[in-house]
Amino acid sequence: MAETEQQRPGASPEDDTAASLPSFKFCIPKKEINMVPDMGKWKRSQAYADYIGFILTLNEAVKGKKLTCEYRVSETVQKLLDVLNTLDRWIDETPPVDQPSRFGNKAFRTWYGKLEQEAEALVSTIIPPKLGASAPEIAVYLKEAVGNSTRIDYGTGHEAAFAAFLCCLCKIGALMVDDQLAIIFRVFDRYLEVMRKLQKTYRMEPAGSQGVWGLDDFQFLPFIWGSSQLIDHPTLEPRHFVEEKMVNEQHQDYMFLECIKFINEMKTGPFAEHSNQLWNISAVPTWSKVNQGLIRMYKAECLEKFPVIQHFKFGSLLSIQPIKP
Repeated sequence: MAETEQQRPGASPEDDTAASLPSFKFCIPKKEINMVPDMGKWKRSQAYADYIGFILTLNEAVKGKKLTCEYRVSETVQKLLDVLNTLDRWIDETPPVDQPSRFGNKAFRTWYGKLEQEAEALVSTIIPPKLGASAPEIAVYLKEAVGNSTRIDYGTGHEAAFAAFLCCLCKIGALMVDDQLAIIFRVFDRYLEVMRKLQKTYRMEPAGSQGVWGLDDFQFLPFIWGSSQLIDHPTLEPRHFVEEKMVNEQHQDYMFLECIKFINEMKTGPFAEHSNQLWNISAVPTWSKVNQGLIRMYKAECLEKFPVIQHFKFGSLLSIQPIKP
């Protein structure tokens, strides 16, 4: 698969747009992993290499930096935020319905129906006009990123679809190298806010949750990037994140602590009981070791698990084709 030239830090979006036009024959992404033996195809694919490379590049970019630090907010980033604000507004316009079941509220399906109708138009507002042909392909990842409308659930596979959505925007040159901090600190952080609102409003079920043995009911990536933010912090050690006072004082600066704060709000009882994996992680001596361990765990528990990856979709930008040696 031909690469775009979005890695040239000095290039303007127009340059990159022109460079990427001949590179892709855009298509609607589809499922390719239908049986457990297909997992080998995924791990050898260009998509896997691109996806994990994207996650690790951003992991490096946010190392030691606060959410409140200064960074560039480009026009594309602002347009992405506008899209997420639209999704948020739709939640307010689609209140939960009265129903006997305490599980997933059916109003989510109405909300999701709006996204299904509008996704392509929303993506078209983000990308340069010259790349309009990529909108149907990229819109699929946005639709996959918010949960399942049949089961009214949400999990790490949906989160991965949002990361794939952002990765595609980088591949076509809509997002640039100097957008990296804004991608995490503004766009992904806003995405998390909207997803938490969805989860609370419509009582969404965790998708494929391992319960107390999973890292978290809904998210994984903010723990990876959030632990990278805390590497070499002068005073905050992993053991501190189980202290509610510390979390409440510092969560505005660190994504990891934001996640812990949300867990504390949503769950009752001793932390060691409802979030056993995180409790164990609090005993790791350094954030660097936490970060490395979480990356290994993400590969093993999410990217190498058939129940998660069977839903991943492949197109021209994230291709199932084997990576070229």
